[in-house]
Amino acid sequence: MILELTIVALGAYLIGSIPFGLLLTKAAGLGDIRTIGSGNIGATNVLRTGNKKLAALTLLLDGLKGWLGVYLLIPMYKIYFLISHHQTINMNNFSNLNNEILAYIYFFIAISMPAFIVLGHCFPIWLKFKGGKGVATSLGVALALYPPIGLGACLTWLVIAFIFRISSLAALIAMISLPCLAYVLGEPAYLELYIFIAALVFYRHKDNIKRLLAGTEPKIGQKK
Repeated sequence: MILELTIVALGAYLIGSIPFGLLLTKAAGLGDIRTIGSGNIGATNVLRTGNKKLAALTLLLDGLKGWLGVYLLIPMYKIYFLISHHQTINMNNFSNLNNEILAYIYFFIAISMPAFIVLGHCFPIWLKFKGGKGVATSLGVALALYPPIGLGACLTWLVIAFIFRISSLAALIAMISLPCLAYVLGEPAYLELYIFIAALVFYRHKDNIKRLLAGTEPKIGQKK
């Protein structure tokens, strides 16, 4: 099982590590996004190029890889484990498994794979482990795992961003909302995952947090 779990983690990590912001800006002839603004490869920094459409596309694709990673990979590995243990395939109900160890393994995959997707985005091997901050990808993961939680977090981001016009503040509050929504909506299975994701995103925003406390954090669209 160690090999299978390693493949799961690696596959999720590689999906998350696709640097859409960097690829899109280079394809558009805008150079290396890492030399602009904050040097980050995410949508907020892409917006600093002045190309709003490219920033929106980066946001969409970073979120989409989180959503697709969960939506496609987890069922694929679920089918693999069911077939390899001669179990009846039922994509909507996993309760027919008699093997408690197998059920535990699937649960581990369902919870750990999203974490590796976000880790891949934040620390891509292709960019010497210097990637994005994980917000859009985390929201994509949340939308795939349980849409009401993902939608709630997205709405939180939009409201805070609209009021304060500060992307990092909106991102941090949206990440805090993930475990809160999981608890309120009765999805405790995702609580630890969202706490981990929120902690990771907060770590990636450590410089932003310093600027927020100092009152020097730039607003959305403002040059850094």
